[in-house]
Amino acid sequence: MSLAKRVKPWVASLNPYQPGKPIEELERELGLSGVIKLASNENPLGPSPRAIEAVQRLLGDLHRYPDGASFALRSKLSERLGVAPDQLVFGCGADEILELVAKAFLGPGDEAVFAWPSFAMYPIVAQGMGATPVAVPLDADLVHDLGAMADAVNERTRVVVVCNPNNPTGTSVGAAAFERFAARLPDDVVLVVDEAYVDFARRPDFPDSIAWVRRRPGTLVARTFSKIAGLAGLRVGYGIADPELTGYLERARHPFNVNLLAEAAAVAALDDREHLERTVRMNGEGVDRLRRELGAMGIETWPSEANFVLAKAWPGVYDQLLREGIIVRPLAGFGMPGHIRITVGLPEEIERLLKAMRRLVEEGAR
Repeated sequence: MSLAKRVKPWVASLNPYQPGKPIEELERELGLSGVIKLASNENPLGPSPRAIEAVQRLLGDLHRYPDGASFALRSKLSERLGVAPDQLVFGCGADEILELVAKAFLGPGDEAVFAWPSFAMYPIVAQGMGATPVAVPLDADLVHDLGAMADAVNERTRVVVVCNPNNPTGTSVGAAAFERFAARLPDDVVLVVDEAYVDFARRPDFPDSIAWVRRRPGTLVARTFSKIAGLAGLRVGYGIADPELTGYLERARHPFNVNLLAEAAAVAALDDREHLERTVRMNGEGVDRLRRELGAMGIETWPSEANFVLAKAWPGVYDQLLREGIIVRPLAGFGMPGHIRITVGLPEEIERLLKAMRRLVEEGAR
């Protein structure tokens, strides 16, 4: 019997998330060595040394289940953020926080509103629950069009997502614009503020999202240890919301979803201020350098509050860079042909990328 008759139609029609090409695969395909990956917005400094030490101490305890309540991480984050312990929910990356929201609030006939291009998982988690994804185009500056997003909200809307800073553009919205937008949302709509890149934001008027959790029940802020803390391989994220909302998400959460090593690493990373500050400092320098030097080549870039830069190059640039042993993120699948997202790497990795781009431009690759 074919399962096509039994699978939910909204799942059968999904386009799965396409991860970036791993270094090992490219080296096998092209017979290269020394490939660099500037595609997945990973921390080029690696994880916090304190996190590594914490993981190593627990390697002998892998036969034990983790703490299902993530008590140590919950306690430290609660104190650090100034929220109550029951205002936190933890997940296997911030992706799972989005999945929990979808499980709790979305179903057939419901709608989820988000900007586009933005994080590819938004339409996937919405459609995966049988809901309708409502993608609202970014404005001419590739910033969330919050007015148009508010206009898209109707009686079927259950969830609205604002990715700030936005992935894959790096653009952001300020506090005043966010305030006008949030004031227009109905009280029974869940507002998700995806702040995976918040630690890299430099604009002085960046919204205080945790204040909005206090002001507006039904607001959830999603964050991750994958970027700033360099723990992408361990998958640990969290949500901040009012206790009623986190209570519903806890009902939808699987037990032991944050593994033993992930929690220990996250707790240790929170105390490693030196690693966090070095990451932020190097990232800011890298963003400025990429924008300055790509701009000198005539390549358009956008202001970035994240750990990557969006560049409008030319069709074929992704494949050309692959042959140079440099992996970036192509954005044709987001409706942006010729655009690439470049993760801020180490200074020597940025130099290699810029040299390759400069040579391609000089050779008339456009």
